[in-house]
Amino acid sequence: MFLKFFKKADPPDDLQLVQQYRATADMDCLGELFERHTEMVYLVCLKYLRDEEESKDATMQVFESLTELLLKHDIANFKSWLHVTTKNHCLMQLRAKKGKEQVRLEDASPPFMENSDLFHLSDAEQKEEDEKLLTQGLETLPPEQRTCVELFYLQQKSYKEIAGQTGGDLNKVKSYIQNGKRNLKLYMEKHHEPR
Repeated sequence: MFLKFFKKADPPDDLQLVQQYRATADMDCLGELFERHTEMVYLVCLKYLRDEEESKDATMQVFESLTELLLKHDIANFKSWLHVTTKNHCLMQLRAKKGKEQVRLEDASPPFMENSDLFHLSDAEQKEEDEKLLTQGLETLPPEQRTCVELFYLQQKSYKEIAGQTGGDLNKVKSYIQNGKRNLKLYMEKHHEPR
């Protein structure tokens, strides 16, 4: 019982650190988030970039970008948001790299030309494109819709839990989710490139 008084306070969770950073721009908050999530970010980078040095650089770039991104976005689940942000960063790097390394058609050997499959996205690449489009679509939703859609679909929360977490009324939450889903579908249809 006596030792209870000397117990250290629990460290702030990720969202508390994000809110503290947004309120004070205190870089120590980012430092703490960096310590907690560097390994996850690095492993995501390695999965996509497949190069240790590039992945280390990309990890640093992702955390550097947080100084601005955290001020722009309302985040409900920091770890999943960071995962998606990291993946998108890597995909953009790969796309930029691909643009630089494109083979001129007249330099390509005939077998390359005959294999039309190379000009189509694989299922994995298509899934990546769809996920990226979905993430971009989420960013276009009004904040209430985005928060409710993320909590419902990404974090599997019930209407009641979302209402409790957001302080909204149950019917409003249902409406936000329904309208958010519809707006997301319209965005995906408008921006989806047919295969």
